[in-house]
Amino acid sequence: MIQADVKLDTLGYFCPMPIIMTLKKIKELTVGQVLEVVSDDEGIKKDMPAWCDTTGHQMVGLEEEQANSGMIYKAFVKKTK
Repeated sequence: MIQADVKLDTLGYFCPMPIIMTLKKIKELTVGQVLEVVSDDEGIKKDMPAWCDTTGHQMVGLEEEQANSGMIYKAFVKKTK
């Protein structure tokens, strides 16, 4: 299990909103902190690593959980700059 410093709930939002919300939230973090982005949009599995590659932040991991309403994805991003 990956430990996060800050959690961002994007449940109910679909691409590109989770990425836009991540961009805004990660600006509030200090370098080295890990942001957990919780989403029910399966697109985050491809979008978040691509966004990390583009922006230079580190994709620490991705976890998937089955919930009553469907799959929940947790993307962990470490602020690097």
